[in-house]
Amino acid sequence: MKILSLTAGAANMYCGSCLRDNALAGELLRQGHEVTLMPVYTPTKTDENNASKGKKVLFGGISVYLQQNSALFRQTPWLIDRLWDGRWALEAAARRSIDVNPKFLGEMTVSMLEGRDGRLVKEFRKFESWLKDQPRPDIINLPNALLISIAPSIKRVYNGPVTVTMQGEDLFLDQLQEPYQSRARELIRAHAPAVDGFISISDWYADHMAAYLGLPRERVHATPLGVRADDFTRAPERQDGVFRVGYLARIAPEKGLHVLAEAWREFRKQSSGPARLEAAGYLAPEHRPYLDSIEKQLNGWGLAGEFAYLGELGRPEKLRFLSSLDAFCVPPVYDDPKGLYLLEAMASGVPVVAPARGALIEHVDACEGGLLVAPDDAGAIAGAFLELAENPVRARALGASGHLGVARQRSLQMMARRTLAVYQSIIAPLQTAAPA
Repeated sequence: MKILSLTAGAANMYCGSCLRDNALAGELLRQGHEVTLMPVYTPTKTDENNASKGKKVLFGGISVYLQQNSALFRQTPWLIDRLWDGRWALEAAARRSIDVNPKFLGEMTVSMLEGRDGRLVKEFRKFESWLKDQPRPDIINLPNALLISIAPSIKRVYNGPVTVTMQGEDLFLDQLQEPYQSRARELIRAHAPAVDGFISISDWYADHMAAYLGLPRERVHATPLGVRADDFTRAPERQDGVFRVGYLARIAPEKGLHVLAEAWREFRKQSSGPARLEAAGYLAPEHRPYLDSIEKQLNGWGLAGEFAYLGELGRPEKLRFLSSLDAFCVPPVYDDPKGLYLLEAMASGVPVVAPARGALIEHVDACEGGLLVAPDDAGAIAGAFLELAENPVRARALGASGHLGVARQRSLQMMARRTLAVYQSIIAPLQTAAPA
């Protein structure tokens, strides 16, 4: 199968959606399919071989920013735009922190969703010109519903099927100010007829987004996340007696590190043995005060010596970190549709503690590798830690079950097979309906 897949770059950050898109493209290539993975806005940052490395960046982030803010750049010749559309310029820009106020973020989102009817019409024309020169794929996939406005442009030059992956857009949309939030959702719904099928990263999210966007549920197909299970090894049984709990996700309020810190306080009131809490993940400059406040709290509770922030980890460091843990917990304060971090921890043979919400329930139930607790309940998390710390046999059994469960239920190969099945189910009726 020939597949053209777009993936949205997240500047200088490891992004779960980028990691998922890249891993899927790599696995499909390994299976013998022809896959072209094209980055949008910025080059992508991944912790595996980058399937989009060296590719042109579509809708270059600098061009989009300039055209949003100045009518002058909406008129510049395409040849001049190449000065800031090149990868070197985009990579340099991605290393800089840009202060984006909520009003601008809303305006930018709406402009992109307006497509050819908005300020960014030149970028949509550039894309259509580029697509005309590409070999015809069997299917084209867009990485999220925030880019659904590209679907009508695709249909102008390509008569094949278009799909849109759904992987966390509602969290972004819900944070937009009005009137931008309502307008963005309205535009997404308006572009939906140009899409032949939607692909959700979990069953829960398929139900949620169908209702959220007013889509017929049968148009939304679920292909749960998967990881390259062979890369993860079971955590060895250590003899140092230190109970280690890990967190691996963005350092941001919505991911719940503050909830975990409170749970750690409650846990340490009941457990006197040596213990460590270690957190890792991308820290945006605007969230530095959030981490500082957590460290200050832990210090006030007399627990600062047990906590460490390890920074953002590359793949080798991530694998070593996970294999060093006795338990893993990221307690998001929203209904997370992804939970990739849970799959990686369970694949490493680490028992997880997760709030019973969103796709996290599906992952833990499917892989049987951890304990589900009430959402936003630090006491419940502390109780789960205590159970794992005091019953190492039970903890090891959960870790072994999770390791095997990921290989059987949430492998990258399985995600690729399920995605191909969705693609084929969408392509087949269109081929049958096509004139001979």
